[in-house]
Amino acid sequence: MSRLDVADATWTGVSPRYVWPELIGWLVTGLVVAAATLPLWLLDSPWWRLLTAGLVVVTLLVCAFVPRRVRAIGYQLRDDDLLLRKGILFTRVVAVPYGRMQLIDINRGPVVRALGLSDLKFVTAAASSAVTIPGVPEAEAEALRDRLVELAESRRAGL
Repeated sequence: MSRLDVADATWTGVSPRYVWPELIGWLVTGLVVAAATLPLWLLDSPWWRLLTAGLVVVTLLVCAFVPRRVRAIGYQLRDDDLLLRKGILFTRVVAVPYGRMQLIDINRGPVVRALGLSDLKFVTAAASSAVTIPGVPEAEAEALRDRLVELAESRRAGL
């Protein structure tokens, strides 16, 4: 496999349970924004009601694609780096070299923790990099963190 040939690679997907935190987040955000338009109904114009209805429809459409977007998230451990893939229409593939990893953080918010999941966040030498693998089962996240720390230390020692 060539360095840039990632289409045929075997990807490890995130947990299907990660659909729920994503779905809850989009629903709450969409409904709060739609509810914020309700006071505009006092202006007695049908356009404000259409705006609210439009926001609800857009929220429901976004929520309909959440399961597919979660299935599109994957990662792959290669010889020299970690690949992370996200996105359906606009696919983003990020390669994080093991030697550049400085910190691997496990985050567990309340909804994610209730589902037994974790988010792995990678801090690298670049200040602008924010690579996160969401929705990894807790035991797998801890094992992956330990493996990546081991790989990062061995690659940094070789520098």
